[in-house]
Amino acid sequence: MTRITKDTSLKDLASIVSTALAEAGIEAVLVGGAAVSIYSDNIYQTYDLDFVTRSSNKAISEVLEPLGFTRSGKGRHWKNSDTDFLVEFPGGDLNFGETNMSIESTSMLSTPFGSLRVITATQAVMDRLAAFAHWGDNQSYRQATLIVRGNDIDWDELRSWADKEGVKSSLIDELVVVSQ
Repeated sequence: MTRITKDTSLKDLASIVSTALAEAGIEAVLVGGAAVSIYSDNIYQTYDLDFVTRSSNKAISEVLEPLGFTRSGKGRHWKNSDTDFLVEFPGGDLNFGETNMSIESTSMLSTPFGSLRVITATQAVMDRLAAFAHWGDNQSYRQATLIVRGNDIDWDELRSWADKEGVKSSLIDELVVVSQ
């Protein structure tokens, strides 16, 4: 078993957790700020690893406890004293705004620590734009600009999503400029 230490990077820890979950038959996908960290080469840094899954806390605990994680209270948060990262499991579906995505539409990244199921760069932009458009979260828009620099974005998919979600097309146009 891979030892988790203070030096374990976000991507490596996410891979360790993702691989352990998959080996236990638990479908989970890394989302949120941790995906932004990965797609921005850690220009944006978070200490929360959010995995979307429909699995129970009991099933998750059975996988994470052997890795040294303990559940924090009654929530869906797990902590390992050997790392500063917190692993969270918000319940529900994989949604960006009101648009539901399948787990199969996400990416699989191969790392020295196993496979990491993570939202695509395009989905990460959707996630950040949804927060910006619906809640006025300026930090989320800045994070979207970090993702589009250096990642392949499916602009047609992003524009189609934005149209369905009521996100201004001018925001997508601005991101295209930033990406060049």
